[in-house]
Amino acid sequence: MPYSIAYSFVTLLVIIDPVSAAAVFATLTGNVPDEFSRRTAWRAIAIAGALLLVFAFLGEWVLEALGITLPAFRIAGGILLFLLATDMVFARRSGIRTPTVPEQEEASRSTDVSVFPLAFPLLAGPGALTSIMLLMGRARSPLEAAGVIGAMAAVLLLTLVVLLSAVRVMRFLGVTGANVVTRILGIVLAALAAQLVLDGLTPFLGRPV
Repeated sequence: MPYSIAYSFVTLLVIIDPVSAAAVFATLTGNVPDEFSRRTAWRAIAIAGALLLVFAFLGEWVLEALGITLPAFRIAGGILLFLLATDMVFARRSGIRTPTVPEQEEASRSTDVSVFPLAFPLLAGPGALTSIMLLMGRARSPLEAAGVIGAMAAVLLLTLVVLLSAVRVMRFLGVTGANVVTRILGIVLAALAAQLVLDGLTPFLGRPV
């Protein structure tokens, strides 16, 4: 059980990457009053949490309805997360984890960025949604499933703290420091992605990898 919670926490922490989220948040809310910025952070976390919960509890049902097996989804999810890890290691921005250029331009004209692009795709993007489904699929009991949800809540709470301190965090780290943190998390995510692919292949190989 402790291993399951720790694994879920590390996986979601690496994917959501609060430091990168803080950098984008600071940019998008740099010219708004502090009170509005705080409300935006709370709203973004709440919406991201709701999206993650929907995928956590209904994701497997959707897969069954589409005729997709969990091993196949693990392999696909591992490949997606590996692409995300590649972007993180090379400090590249792509539509996998950050808004595209047209989306950023649209967000810059919006007065409320809590739903888009903060909640989605920054916090609850394809990588995070895929991961929560895979983590829930690994849970072998209701207690382990509760551990996954608890880990998710802990990561979102930590992310909220970082968002509320975004200006100070970015002033302390700078662009270079933020990229270093992201690159380190990207290496960890690459290893997690490889393990997901191996887990997906296990039923076909006939033995644990």
